[in-house]
Amino acid sequence: MNTNESVATSYTTLRGDSVHELEIKRSRFITYLYRVESEAAAREHIAALRKTHFDARHHCTAFILGPDRMTQRSNDDGEPSGTAGIPMLDALAKRELPNGTQLSDILAVVVRYFGGIKLGAGGLVRAYSEAVSTALDHATLLPRQRLRIFTLPAAHASAARYENELRAAGYQVEPTQWQAESALVHIGIPDTPEAAEELRTHVATLTAGAGELTATETRWVDLI
Repeated sequence: MNTNESVATSYTTLRGDSVHELEIKRSRFITYLYRVESEAAAREHIAALRKTHFDARHHCTAFILGPDRMTQRSNDDGEPSGTAGIPMLDALAKRELPNGTQLSDILAVVVRYFGGIKLGAGGLVRAYSEAVSTALDHATLLPRQRLRIFTLPAAHASAARYENELRAAGYQVEPTQWQAESALVHIGIPDTPEAAEELRTHVATLTAGAGELTATETRWVDLI
């Protein structure tokens, strides 16, 4: 494996951006969730919200980036230290998902309009954590998976049959590359040794042992 390649083979992100509002002791906590893939994109969203909600007292943020979640940032934006950004980040980082993956490529911004009643440090921690957790409850999430792409040479007369039978067996068939005298069928599978061995066994049966698989690139895909 390339040393620059992610260790993770799957994670979960947002299907689309979302917004949810909570009122706690007359303070409004408006949580925006965005799918982002870079710090630059995250900071563009934050800057835009500061302009949209220019009259809000706080714009607290947290984001996690990358399949391996190596980039994690948070900001209290004027709230007492540790009472906003870190609880928000924890709500993202520790979210338990039914598919067993973890959240990444996600930005949370909580815009707070102060309602005149102080919440105290403990109250702020609970409020910001709840704001993000509740927003996630209402968001639509999307799993992503790293696929390893294999190519299978085939005669023109066999390529369509291979495509159909591989699809019927549950494999992701990418667009076939048609050449002058033959075709290359492209197959995407989860990037694990077990999945590769299963594919080799299936192709051996499909081609009566004549098929020669070649592993090529890896690619992250949304599992829609």
